Amino acid sequence: MRTVANWLRIIYFACGNSDFCGMNVSTTKSTWIHILFWGTLWAIIPILLSEAGEDSTRAMMRGLIVFFGVALVVWLNINYLLPKIFFERKQALYLFVGMLLVLLVTALVYWEQAPWAAFFSRSGGHRPRPTVWKYFRYIYMMMPFFTAFIGSALFEIASFANRVAREAATIKSEKLETEMKFLKSQINPHFLFNALNNIYSLAVLKSEKTPDNLLKLSGMLRYVLYDCKAEQVPLKMEIEYLRNFIDLSLLKDSRGLNVEASLEEQVPDVMVAPMLFVPFVENAFKHSRVEDLDKGWIKINLSADDSKIRFEVSNSLPDRGYTKDKSGGIGLENVRRRLELLYPKRHLLQIEQLEDRFEIKLVLDLNQ
Repeated sequence: MRTVANWLRIIYFACGNSDFCGMNVSTTKSTWIHILFWGTLWAIIPILLSEAGEDSTRAMMRGLIVFFGVALVVWLNINYLLPKIFFERKQALYLFVGMLLVLLVTALVYWEQAPWAAFFSRSGGHRPRPTVWKYFRYIYMMMPFFTAFIGSALFEIASFANRVAREAATIKSEKLETEMKFLKSQINPHFLFNALNNIYSLAVLKSEKTPDNLLKLSGMLRYVLYDCKAEQVPLKMEIEYLRNFIDLSLLKDSRGLNVEASLEEQVPDVMVAPMLFVPFVENAFKHSRVEDLDKGWIKINLSADDSKIRFEVSNSLPDRGYTKDKSGGIGLENVRRRLELLYPKRHLLQIEQLEDRFEIKLVLDLNQ
């Protein structure tokens, strides 16, 4: 009896010491949950199946020995076989080593020369049993360790799959956020340079429009540097930015340019992604050759209700390829990509290039 107690004490301290087992906190918690569940289950079953009149202490000791056999299977499975074999994509080897482990632990628990063998010996005389009973008896002896092995494996594999899925979702979210920041960083870098030049010209001429335009440029910078950090902004702020952009762009020619902008004054209190419309307007100023007062023109229209935003931009096309600025802007392909990220399946973008004009129509569905 003392020998059995010594054996159990050694196993307990070995498995209870995380440094000895080489387990981290998360793995330790999972291991003990499985040990307690499967071990308790198969420690109780032998007690329930004990023969009538059998000493209860004897049945309890038999269940306790099975408990530690289950603990050994679970511990090795979770901390060695799964991480070092199965998750390394060696499934066939894992099954082979796992079945070998079950057989060895079964043989160890029911070893006839072991100090605890007396708890598994039959009390009373032996009754003849059919030969086939031996095979059923072997299956019965393996059942606690086999079910503990399979059960702990299935649970850990499912937990691993969920963890991988969460990590993939996190990586995707971080990638999306990084891409959004990158797209925002490309928006209109040359516009500020042109606007400053135009305002400088007004200052040289001592125009009364200089302070007002400086205020507009200041508002645009504040919008880009601070307000655009939010994922969504009020549509009113986006429209104000568009108006300021158009007004500062019109400073290019004091005679006035053929630009018609219809931006609703009264719009509902809806939210929209920042800097979403201005790339289309910038594209129109960039490619329309609007400085040609006879042939150049731009038309801009924006309307909205509680569920949809409708935005249209059309501009003239010169007879020959023309681009006013060779740098700046995010490009229509990047705008298309940004819309796919921000409004998946909730936007309609139509881009059409005709012989004498370029048209863009964008509809945003604000319903989630």
